[in-house]
Amino acid sequence: MSERVVIVGASDNPERYSHKALLLLQKHGHAVVPVHPKLAEIEGVPVTPGLRAISGPVDTVTMYVGAAISAGMREDLVALRPRRVIFNPGAENPDLAHALQAAGIGCEESCTLVLLNTGQF
Repeated sequence: MSERVVIVGASDNPERYSHKALLLLQKHGHAVVPVHPKLAEIEGVPVTPGLRAISGPVDTVTMYVGAAISAGMREDLVALRPRRVIFNPGAENPDLAHALQAAGIGCEESCTLVLLNTGQF
């Protein structure tokens, strides 16, 4: 099943895991919405400057930013109402995860790349 996946902390650097996730998500047929405040596009995909600029349903948000950055995203994530948020290694934020779960949003600490490569996404 194809999902609409928001990538917070998307990167145009092919060595970054968020970049690898964008490519692998596309390969698996998912629609990607990269989020980065300073980039216009990644691999031909338009980049959204922030969560508030996203409209329409979102299945998954995959986080590639640390807690210092994601802490300020609670209200925007709750307003976006994704089915789940994946906190990739290095992006863990227990306080944010707790707040999102309290708002009825599923959270998991996992690696998007591993989930995709093992059929668990």
